[in-house]
Amino acid sequence: MNIAINERGASKVAVVECGEVLISSVQDALDFMATVRYEADCHKIVIGKEAIAEPFFDLSTRLAGEILQKFVNYGVQIAIVGDFGGYSSKSLKDFIYESNHGKNAFFLPDVSSALDALHSVG
Repeated sequence: MNIAINERGASKVAVVECGEVLISSVQDALDFMATVRYEADCHKIVIGKEAIAEPFFDLSTRLAGEILQKFVNYGVQIAIVGDFGGYSSKSLKDFIYESNHGKNAFFLPDVSSALDALHSVG
């Protein structure tokens, strides 16, 4: 896992690159947050969709809700980057839409739009 820091004014975002699944459980998410906070001192994170296990994107598993709630509880904002068009679930599409209109979790197509979103929230 490589962490690059992107700064705009006082806003700092950790851009995480990896070639493997990092988050497949709530505990993995907690460990991931702790690692990023320790190594990069950031509470805003960009991560690729490929670093998150597929069951996260099946809302019936409740994994997405449980994991994203941990991010909210610990004051960490996250942007998940990738192509979400391949999912046919209306509830997932609605979840992504609602998330993108909030300030805690974003599902965006590229790192540039993820950085814009995270730098624009407090």
